[in-house]
Amino acid sequence: MRVREYVKDLPKTLANIEDGKQLIRASGSVGANYIEAEEALSKKDFIMRIKISRKEAKESKYWLELIESKMDRIKEKESLIQEAAELTKIFGAIVEKSK
Repeated sequence: MRVREYVKDLPKTLANIEDGKQLIRASGSVGANYIEAEEALSKKDFIMRIKISRKEAKESKYWLELIESKMDRIKEKESLIQEAAELTKIFGAIVEKSK
């Protein structure tokens, strides 16, 4: 939800519009794949879904770094980048513990 609200308030440049679309897709995929992991039919499936969530969290961080933000939204951008980095680490730890 926070990402979608952040994207709605971005300056409407061509780059931000395209990067914002990519950010929304990647960030939504993090949660969707985590839900799929919780319903996994096997350990292998679980690990694969968590790895996808980790990959999408990394991608979300990338798109956030590219986006040009309004000055009054810099802290929100930094917070979202930090959250994406933390999720990447969490998913990585889950993968390691699941092996």
